[in-house]
Amino acid sequence: MIVTVCIGSSCHLKGSREIIEKLQHLLHENKLEKEVELRGSFCMGECMNGVCVKIEEELFSLSPAAVEEFFLEQILKRLT
Repeated sequence: MIVTVCIGSSCHLKGSREIIEKLQHLLHENKLEKEVELRGSFCMGECMNGVCVKIEEELFSLSPAAVEEFFLEQILKRLT
């Protein structure tokens, strides 16, 4: 599974670095580094909605506070 986080200027200001760090921690904690590839990307064109995160081709808007729920609902569920 490929998870891409926007690191463009708008998303950076909205917390993309913190989101990446939290996702890296959750992937490591759940031993999923081999199953999930975490990538960075510049602008995905949805700057008004929060940090853009894409799983395969599905786009999500995320805040740092919502990372754990996103991980459980969108990443873990797709792997089980």
